[in-house]
Amino acid sequence: MLKDKYPVTQAIRELKSKNISFIPYLFTYEEKGGTAHTASELNVPEHSVIKTLVMENDSGKGLIVLMHGDMEVSTKELARFLNVKSVATCSAEKAFRLTRYEFGGTSPFGTKEKLPVYVESSIFNLEKIYINGGKRGFIIQITPNDLRIVLNPVEVKVGIPK
Repeated sequence: MLKDKYPVTQAIRELKSKNISFIPYLFTYEEKGGTAHTASELNVPEHSVIKTLVMENDSGKGLIVLMHGDMEVSTKELARFLNVKSVATCSAEKAFRLTRYEFGGTSPFGTKEKLPVYVESSIFNLEKIYINGGKRGFIIQITPNDLRIVLNPVEVKVGIPK
């Protein structure tokens, strides 16, 4: 549901500083609802809801992966791409230390530490995407090209169907 008032998170501050336009949506956050719940609340395809995954390589270096809501990350393919032994999801505590965002409210924008960002390449085929605005129950609609402008991400092909 579109609201006139929305939280001004660190993500929103970064987008505004770069003159990126967005449409904010507030909805009822559901623990473990994931992108399926978000898509249902916003009445959009789950494929266009982009999840922000905070991961780490075998050396403990953090990174962000942006993936379609209806897909998973092949950590083996990502590790191969990064030329590391392994990649895994960070603990909620480590993810918070790196980003200053709570699990379920993680945005790739305005993170505490500047982390490398990897984006599933097919995301750029979408007209618009829905991505976390930095708080649980807060999603923003932007264009995929805005990811390029703000994040300077690396495109990858590591998505696998759920």
